[in-house]
Amino acid sequence: MYSRRSSEIDPFTVMQLLHRAQEFEAQGRRVVHFEVGEPDFTTAPPIIEAGIEALRSGQTKYTAAQGIQPLREKISAYYRDQGLDVPISRIQITSGASGGLVLLAGLLLDPGDRMLITDPGYPCNKVFARLAGADTKAIALSAQRGFELMLADVESAWEAQDRGILLASPANPTGTMLAASTLSEISKWVAGRDGFVILDEIYQGLVHDDAPYTSGLAVSDDLFVLNSFSKFFGMTGWRLGWVVLPENATERFTKLAQNLVISPSSIAQNAALEAFSEESMSVHRQRASEFSRRAKQLAAGLLELGFAIPVMPAGAFYLYVDVAHTGIPSDEFCWRLIEEYQVAVTPGKDFGDFESDRFVRFAYTTDIASIDLGLERIGQALAAWGISR
Repeated sequence: MYSRRSSEIDPFTVMQLLHRAQEFEAQGRRVVHFEVGEPDFTTAPPIIEAGIEALRSGQTKYTAAQGIQPLREKISAYYRDQGLDVPISRIQITSGASGGLVLLAGLLLDPGDRMLITDPGYPCNKVFARLAGADTKAIALSAQRGFELMLADVESAWEAQDRGILLASPANPTGTMLAASTLSEISKWVAGRDGFVILDEIYQGLVHDDAPYTSGLAVSDDLFVLNSFSKFFGMTGWRLGWVVLPENATERFTKLAQNLVISPSSIAQNAALEAFSEESMSVHRQRASEFSRRAKQLAAGLLELGFAIPVMPAGAFYLYVDVAHTGIPSDEFCWRLIEEYQVAVTPGKDFGDFESDRFVRFAYTTDIASIDLGLERIGQALAAWGISR
C-alpha cells in the first residue's frame, strides 16, 4: 500500500536522540543538548514584532509563488552589500531551505538520473533526489585531507547518469568551506557536461575568526544557490528560505512552486522583512560571535579529554569529532552517553557511511554553562568506562 521510496528512507538518529532526551526532561532530569542543529536563541525581537504586526494587519493571504517583492528586494540589497549584483528576478522565496531543495529536485532531476553529494554531508539531501525518482552517489571526504572536496574527486565519481552535484559551504557536519577557486573549477567542469551545481549556503554569516568566505554567486551566475532564514537569522520555526536561480530557470521553478506549495507563509515573509534591519543584524552578528566563542570553549574541552578534531570549523555551529580513541563505535557512544549521562550527541552515521563509526557531531547551540556541564559529564563517562585521555 505504501511507496517503496518511503520505506527506503533511513530514520534520522538525531531526532530519535532528541526524543529520548525529552523523555529524560519530562522526568525532571537535566539534559545537555549537543545534538540538534538549531540556534538556542529565540528569533530577534524586531522580527517577532513584525510577525505580530503582519497578523494584526491582515497579511494572512496567499502571496505570489515567488514571494513578496519587498522581501526579494531586501535579499537583493543584502547581496549588494556583499558586492554582488543579484536582481530580484533570480530570487525566489521558499518554505524553508528544505522546500527549496524539493523544488530544485523537481526542476533538475528525472527518474533514473543521479546527483553527486558528499560524505559526510547533510543526510536528507539524498531523500530530495529520491522523491524525484533519482539516485545519489556520495563522494567520500577523508579527515586526513581535511574533509576537502577537489575537482579530481568529482571527475573520478562522474558517470553517464550524473546530472549534477550538491555542495555546501559552510558544511554540515564539518564546518568546512569551499575555496572559491575550487568551486570555480568544479562549476566550470560540471557546466562543460551540461550539468548543474547546487550550493547550500544556509550557514552564510556564521563564519569564525574572519575565515575567508566567498559566496557562490561571486563565482558563477549558473549556480543554484540555496539559503535560509533559519540559521544566521534565527528563524527556524518560521520555515522560510530562498533560492537564487540562473535567469533561464526562474519560469520553470515558479511553475513548480505554484503547483506544489502555492506560496511561502505570508506571515513569515512579512516578519522576515525586519531580519535585515540594522537592529536585527546587530543581534545576528552578536550571536554569530557567541557561536565562535562557544566553538573554542567546546573544542578546547574535548581536546583536553583526549578526543581528536581533524578540522576546526571555519563556519556553521558544529564540531565533527573523532571518538576512535574510546574504542566505542560512534552510534553506541552516543546512545550510552544519553542513557547514562544525559548528554545528547549525534553519531556520524547520520551524515554518511565513510568512517562514520569513528565520528560524532557536537552542535554548540547551547550556552557556555551547558557546554561546561556537558564536558564534565563526558569526562565522568570516560572515567567510568575506563578510557584514558
